[in-house]
Amino acid sequence: MTDATRDLEPQIFWNCFAAISAIPRASGHEERIGAYILERAGQLGLERAKDDCGNIVVKLPATPGKEGVRSICLQSHLDMVCEKNADKVHDFLNDPIELVRNGEVLTANGTTLGADNGIGVATSLAIMEDRSVEHGPLELLFTVEEETGLRGAKNLSPSLVSSRSLLNLDSEEEGALYIGCAGGRDTVGRWRLVREAAPAGWAALRLTVKGLKGGHSGLEIDKGLGNAIKLLNRALMRLAGLGARVAAIDGGNMRNAIPRECAAVISLAPERAAAAQTVVAELAATFAAELPTVDPGVQLVLEPCEAPATVLYQHLQRQVLSTIAALPSGVQRMSAEIAGLVETSTNVSVINTEQDELVLITSQRSSSASRLTEVVETVQSILELGGAAVEVSEGYPGWQPNVDSPLLKLAQRCYRGLYGKDPEVKAIHAGLECGIIGERTPGMDMVSFGPNMEKVHSPDERVYIESVARYWRFVLEILKTAQ
Repeated sequence: MTDATRDLEPQIFWNCFAAISAIPRASGHEERIGAYILERAGQLGLERAKDDCGNIVVKLPATPGKEGVRSICLQSHLDMVCEKNADKVHDFLNDPIELVRNGEVLTANGTTLGADNGIGVATSLAIMEDRSVEHGPLELLFTVEEETGLRGAKNLSPSLVSSRSLLNLDSEEEGALYIGCAGGRDTVGRWRLVREAAPAGWAALRLTVKGLKGGHSGLEIDKGLGNAIKLLNRALMRLAGLGARVAAIDGGNMRNAIPRECAAVISLAPERAAAAQTVVAELAATFAAELPTVDPGVQLVLEPCEAPATVLYQHLQRQVLSTIAALPSGVQRMSAEIAGLVETSTNVSVINTEQDELVLITSQRSSSASRLTEVVETVQSILELGGAAVEVSEGYPGWQPNVDSPLLKLAQRCYRGLYGKDPEVKAIHAGLECGIIGERTPGMDMVSFGPNMEKVHSPDERVYIESVARYWRFVLEILKTAQ
C-alpha cells in the first residue's frame, strides 16, 4: 500500500492496485507482472496456466454452496499505455507508477496511471486474495499486449478458458453495460509514382488544410468532424481545373484517427495564381460554413513554397484525386438494435507521398461481419478502379450485440437491486478484446463494464475512487447471484 491508497475502501482492492502499480507493465513487457500473478496464485494453492503468447489463467474453485453454479471468466489485460509529460523523468521499463490522490480521484505523478486496465487486473487479484467473496467456479484471464494490437486475445489458446460466461473489466463508464463492439480492417491503396519535370517558370505553392480537431475514427466518426484529406482533395480538384499539377500530398498520421491536417505541393502557371487564391478563399468560406460548430477552426491556406523538381504524371494525378473524391468517409449505417450506435463506418486516414509510391490508408469498422465485408469491398473496388494496388489487413472481429444475453440479464438485475435504477446497455464503435475472444471461443456470453475513468492513455488519466467502490460491489453481487 502507498500513502495515496491508504485508508481507501475496499482496502483489499486498493492494496492489489498499489502492488501492480509498483510493477512495470508496458505493452510487450508483461513478464514481471505475469510472474507476480503466477507466483501469488501458486502460494495460494490455485491452479494456473500460461499459454505461448503470455496470456495467464488462474482458476478459483467455487466457495461452499456454490459448486453447481456456472463458471464465469473475469477478463482483464496486463499491459498499460506508457505516456508521460515532457518534463517528467520516468523509465516505464523499470520505474514504478507514482500514485497521487487528488480529492475524489486517483491519478499519477506526470505519467499514465494504468487504471486502464489495472482496475480490471486488481479486481481479479483482490477476488483471488479475498476468500470471503462468494462465487461459483471462476477463471481469471489476464491477456497481454491489448494496447498495441490485441495480440494476446488474437493468440489466446482456446484450451486456456473453459467458461462460457465472461465479464470483461475494461470499460470506463460507471452504470454502462457494453454488449457489442466493432470489428475492423484497414484497406490500403498504393500507386507507383510516375513523374515528369515540373513546368518551367511555374509558381510553386503549398495548399494546406489545418485547424481541425481530428478524433478517434471509431468513437468520434459520428460527430461530423472535418476530414483534412477529403477537404484538401476537394480544393485540389478545383485547382486542377485551373491547370494545377500536384507534386506531393501528405496528411494524417494514425490509421485510427480522423486526419487533422493535410498539405499538397503544387505547380501552377503564374497567370492562374490570382484565380487560385479566389478559389481557395471561396472554399475556405465553404468549409467554415459546413463545419461551423464541430470544427470552427478549419483553415485552407495557399502560400508559396520551394519549387518541386517533378510533378505527378497527369493521368496518375487524375486517378488519385478522383479516387479520393469517390471514397466514402464517415458513418455508413446506424445500428437497428441499439439507438445511437454506429454500426458501420469508413475513414480516409493517412496519405503519404513516398520516394517511389503514393500510399493511401483507409480504415473500416462494423459490428456486423457481413457489413464490414461489404464496406471493405466497396473501398477496395474504388481503389482498384482508380489504378491502385490494394492490400486489406487481416483486422479483428466485431462483437455482435445480444440484447437477450443471460449474462446481461443477470447484470441488469444485480445493478437494479444495488442502485435502484437500470444501467445503460451500450455497444462501442471501436475494437475490444471481447470481439476476438468471442470468435476464438464460440458461444461465449459476454458483458463489459467498469468504473468512471477519464483521459486514459494520457498523463492526465484518472479514476474516481467512490466509483471504484460501487463497481466493486457490483462485481461481487454478480458473482454472488449467478446461478
